[in-house]
Amino acid sequence: LRRTRPTAVNLFWAIDRILGKAKVFSGSAGELAASVVEEAKRIADEDAEANRLIGKNGAELISDGDVILTHCNAGALATVEYGTALGVIRAAWEREKKIRVIATETRPKLQGAKLTAYELKRDGIPVTLITDNMVGYVMYKRLVDKVIVGADRIVQDAVINKIGTFTIAVLAKEHKIPFYVASPKSTFDLTRKSANITIEERKPEEVTHIGSQRIAPESVDVLNPAFDITPLKYVTAIICESVILYKEDFVKFKA
Repeated sequence: LRRTRPTAVNLFWAIDRILGKAKVFSGSAGELAASVVEEAKRIADEDAEANRLIGKNGAELISDGDVILTHCNAGALATVEYGTALGVIRAAWEREKKIRVIATETRPKLQGAKLTAYELKRDGIPVTLITDNMVGYVMYKRLVDKVIVGADRIVQDAVINKIGTFTIAVLAKEHKIPFYVASPKSTFDLTRKSANITIEERKPEEVTHIGSQRIAPESVDVLNPAFDITPLKYVTAIICESVILYKEDFVKFKA
């Protein structure tokens, strides 16, 4: 399980918690299995509650009429029930703030097009889908008020998230647009720096094909990292379940 997603730290955290429970259990095999399942359910319930609290905290940063750009999927289909980045958007919508969302398609797996756009349409939240290379254009045209993304790991000096996040953060800073990261405390890995993190490299077919249709020449070399690294200097704030961390708080990560 650890080898399946070497970059995202939440998986490691949950595995360690389940194994820790199993190691101290003294009952039968059947009782152990039931205990592990119960612990997994507790983790899911805690994640759902954390997402709700992230949404509540983050909604305070959203103004009526805001257009929010988000990248990849950090909603109910990636977390539990509510979402992190989409949790903030949902919470703002539930508070009757008249927001709109711009969702990037998120090449190469298209999580934004397939998942984020679907979730927002299902909830009745206005959403416009764009290709990843349109981000600079919509920011230049002043069509974006805020950016909210999730995170797969937060280390001492950076946020690690879906490939393309760093590009969006740089563009947001250039255009003076707040760039927020919504993420639970289980995503924090403050014992490490970004240079020590393994970035998952995925299959070249994700880039050379769309579905079963090849779109690139045979035998072309492909680079396909699943995540990139956004230095904290590009992050306006990190929205957690218990607090909103601003730039002055980031220095504590290295303490």
